[in-house]
Amino acid sequence: MPEGDTIHGAADRLDEALRGEEVMAARGSHRAIREFGRRIAGTTVTEATAHGKHLLINFSNGWTLRTHLQMTGAWHIYKTGERWRKSPGKARVILETETQVAVCFAAPTVQLAPRHIVAQRIDNLGPDLMGDLDFASLANQLRDDHPDRPACDVIVDQSAVAGLGNVYKSELLFEFGIHPDTSMTDVDGAALADLLTRGHVMLNANRGTSRTTTGSRAPGQASWVYGRSGKPCRRCSATIEYGVRGPLARDTFWCPKCQKTS
Repeated sequence: MPEGDTIHGAADRLDEALRGEEVMAARGSHRAIREFGRRIAGTTVTEATAHGKHLLINFSNGWTLRTHLQMTGAWHIYKTGERWRKSPGKARVILETETQVAVCFAAPTVQLAPRHIVAQRIDNLGPDLMGDLDFASLANQLRDDHPDRPACDVIVDQSAVAGLGNVYKSELLFEFGIHPDTSMTDVDGAALADLLTRGHVMLNANRGTSRTTTGSRAPGQASWVYGRSGKPCRRCSATIEYGVRGPLARDTFWCPKCQKTS
């Protein structure tokens, strides 16, 4: 599933292409567009932005288009008349301006509604880790609110903090030597604040570009542990382990030597 850096990067590209442009047509296969697309035809795109893994396009009439890409969705931007790189049959949303065509392919979640209604859907999300936050306060809040939950669950719980997924979860826990099963009450508050700060830096550094958590973009070198089950740890040479961890049952990778249980 795309994480915050990917979604914000897509929002940046959409904002650059569509902001200030009049929507000539809004169509697509999703029911929300079939029923309400006419409401945004003739309006102007005022902003494309994101919160966590939700991508939002705002229009001048006070309506918002929200998409959640999950594992299958993607936004493409084409010049008018340009050949699409995916089948038109997978187009859930098509926004046409005079010179641009923005197409959302295969997104499971599409909502088009007045802005206050869309806001109700994202009000239950935690703070977006890509934003400027008080990371010490956020760390204390997470430890206070979820003392008995494992760290691997809490930092990908979008209602607690939005933006991180399985890749960054595994990579950040490795960088700070925290075993995925460690309960939040056993995670040092200062270390957790540093982890969140590092997550903020990573997400923003990878926004709109190929992802690396090691600092290297060379093939096979971009991650410490994620996707490396059975391979040697880059720090200690122990064998990287994999499992579905925590009540949220999410894919997790870790080094048993660098990340010892408390």
